Amino acid sequence: MNFNLLTQKSLSLFAVVGGWRTLAESIASRALFTVVYLITGQVTTSALIAVGGVFVIAVARVWTDRKYWQAAGGLLTVGVSAFLAGSSGVGVNFYLVGVLASVAGAAVFLVSMLVGWPLIGLVVGQARGERFTWRRDRARRRLYQKCSAVFLAKFAIGAMVMVPLYLAGNVIVLGIVSTLLTMPATAACAYVIWRILRAEADPTGAESAVPISNRG
Repeated sequence: MNFNLLTQKSLSLFAVVGGWRTLAESIASRALFTVVYLITGQVTTSALIAVGGVFVIAVARVWTDRKYWQAAGGLLTVGVSAFLAGSSGVGVNFYLVGVLASVAGAAVFLVSMLVGWPLIGLVVGQARGERFTWRRDRARRRLYQKCSAVFLAKFAIGAMVMVPLYLAGNVIVLGIVSTLLTMPATAACAYVIWRILRAEADPTGAESAVPISNRG
């Protein structure tokens, strides 16, 4: 596989995490809730406006690219967040889904690395057409461990920062941190991993020392 194909197919990690519209949905829901709550102090009003903002983005997504499942997923996430906050009357519960996702994400990535099945290896290996053959190559296995460590750090930092803020009931600061440490941080991690894989694939402008599948 040539380098251009590697960048187009194997490293489309940003698309894997949902692309720009998913990023916009994630930022909009949390930012809208935080801003409206800061202005009004009303949990239900803030939650409804957050849902409305994501609904507009979801409609635009369906209209332009017909990605119904991704649109529904964004609405479901913000809907659950709004329900948790509105039904309890506690603002920090709007961010509970993100807090739990950080804790779960850190655990999943850590376990995957400890058992020798780094999660990024499963994702990128599938995209490259390698399936599980990469596990027989020590260099490639280390590469995917390194990439998975990027996401492990992201989730671990998110959990360490957000859990105390959630327990302290700090709505505004948690809202700002949650906005930055969810999809924006995920997009940044995808870019870092793309750089790592690209450097490994073509360190000097020639073919990589790490074999790349010819499939695709």
